[in-house]
Amino acid sequence: MKKTIYADLSLLLVTLIWGTTFVLVQNAIDFLSPFAFNGIRFFIAAILLIICLLIFERKQLQFLDFKLIKSGVLIGFWLFLGYVTQTIGLLYTTTSKAGFITGLSVVLVPLFSMILLKQMPSRNAVLGVITATLGLFLLTMTDVSSLNIGDGFVFICAISFAMHIIFTGKFSSKYPSLLLTVIQITTVAVLSMISSFLFEDWQNSFNMSNLLSNSVILALIITSVFATAMAFFIQTNFQKYTSATRVALIFAMEPVFAAIAGYLWADERLSVSALFGCILIFMGMIFAEMPVNKIPFLKKNKSIEG
Repeated sequence: MKKTIYADLSLLLVTLIWGTTFVLVQNAIDFLSPFAFNGIRFFIAAILLIICLLIFERKQLQFLDFKLIKSGVLIGFWLFLGYVTQTIGLLYTTTSKAGFITGLSVVLVPLFSMILLKQMPSRNAVLGVITATLGLFLLTMTDVSSLNIGDGFVFICAISFAMHIIFTGKFSSKYPSLLLTVIQITTVAVLSMISSFLFEDWQNSFNMSNLLSNSVILALIITSVFATAMAFFIQTNFQKYTSATRVALIFAMEPVFAAIAGYLWADERLSVSALFGCILIFMGMIFAEMPVNKIPFLKKNKSIEG
């Protein structure tokens, strides 16, 4: 039980980091194209993790084999695909719609868990998912009446992030956490660099005047160290102690933290419905953490369930 609590709190810290660095990333990609930024970000994170591996956990290298590499590459592929499709989708759709559709991974994770892992979510987890999804809608106030190709790409992003959570949970209990994280992050770095060379003006992206701008340097340092190396190691290390559905609900707090960061640092204001949406997302996470018998309307009714 203690390990589960520590795991959930650690994953909440990861979500806080991702949410609060969103503004930094937005500022950085004004100077550096998205694939190039992610390529450099994940490359720096991979180097840091490799150094940590060689200094502190060199013994993990004895577990390095084809199955571990294949597992790490698979996790990294889904993470990369999530970033790619979200970036493409944002070219054609609005930020609010993209935020809501990406957040639908909170629904997809328990669905995929049932299909792929044969894991049934508890009743309070289902309640948490429904509550958080409603909160995501109110936070973003998505216009679902006019869907476009960008929304399709972002939905693929939601599927990708859901699959990343699923496979991280599946493999994190089988292999050493740091080694698995190194392979995952290196995969994203390599695929992002390749994408930058193929689809972006990489000569402009890797121009020293762009790379050395204050916004880019600050964003790269913070996101590489905290939002990538540390965050994904924490996820890989602790997800084995909790369920994929609870992870998805915790990660649904990211837009809430992003909204708070925008309010504090970018002078952005939230509407009443958005504030209510934040509260519902938080409640959804709390519902998933509570035992069923602590939620009155989820208690078993013996006369009905016999």
